Amino acid sequence: MTEVAAPRRVTIGDVARAAGVSPSTASRALTGRGYAAASVKVRVAAAADRLGYVPDAIARSLKRRTSRLVGVMISDLRNQFYADLAAGIEEVLGRAGYQMVLVNDDGDADRELARARTLLAMRVPGAIVTPLSAEVGALLTAQGVRVVEVDRQMAESRCDAVLVDSEHGARVATEHLLSQGHRRIAFLIDELEWTTGRGRLDGYRAALRAGKVRFDRKLVARVGFSSAGAAGALSSLLDERPDVTAVFAADNFMASGVWQELRRRKLRVPKDISLVAFGDLPWMTMVRPAVSAVSQPVVALGARAAEVLLARLSGELTGPPRRVWLTPTFESRGSTREVNA
Repeated sequence: MTEVAAPRRVTIGDVARAAGVSPSTASRALTGRGYAAASVKVRVAAAADRLGYVPDAIARSLKRRTSRLVGVMISDLRNQFYADLAAGIEEVLGRAGYQMVLVNDDGDADRELARARTLLAMRVPGAIVTPLSAEVGALLTAQGVRVVEVDRQMAESRCDAVLVDSEHGARVATEHLLSQGHRRIAFLIDELEWTTGRGRLDGYRAALRAGKVRFDRKLVARVGFSSAGAAGALSSLLDERPDVTAVFAADNFMASGVWQELRRRKLRVPKDISLVAFGDLPWMTMVRPAVSAVSQPVVALGARAAEVLLARLSGELTGPPRRVWLTPTFESRGSTREVNA
């Protein structure tokens, strides 16, 4: 295979020669830092456009030991949740003149640490992470990087955190099913090691306790991080417990697997079985019946995380790590109905 050489990068020196000025003058004209005559700015800008010059933000930050880059580490590019989260972060960072560097760890702890080292090499002053463990926060903060954990919290003593109140959301969703007479509510959860999973299980149990319904461990199924895993777990659970009248899928990604398994079994929603989900996605309003869901303020979650990070970077926010909570809402739709207890 013939290797193709990468095109030579256009430098500030190239722009300066094309515009007939010195490199320092060209730099002042393009960055606005320092004086340059208006006619010179026009000439330098035209030369830069003609040559296709792109400023090297990383090189500038290394030279000045400062950076306008912020690292954002997410866990799954396939999940709409993380796309919305990144959109909220980018909107706030962009208004403040920062650029987002997005990295994906695919839910792998080793890859997470490798991505964190990449951000350190880029000299980012701050990072927003959806952590898999406390290690990433410890690694970044040890090097002076300001870190905000978002969606879940692992490094409580080191990092600020912006979180959705998962316990509240799960409690409200379960209370909705209980109010309709459901008592045998299957609960599918992907993990219990993070604050998200633990909070959702706690909310489910709190609602049962308040409704004087006994908690049945056999109605709780641990599911892998895939829709196929959710379908398989639900299939096994329903085989053992055909008396289940409602299913609570405690994650938006697994909800699609639950929906598909109910269709495969030809169970009519909600006539045969009711369904609620934690996390609201567009498809949930496109199917019939539409799926009742806990709606997380995901874009606002990302925006708030960016605001907290910028406040730390500017010195406006000082003191020990803060925890900020956002409250989800419950959207009641057609996938649930009243049953006899």
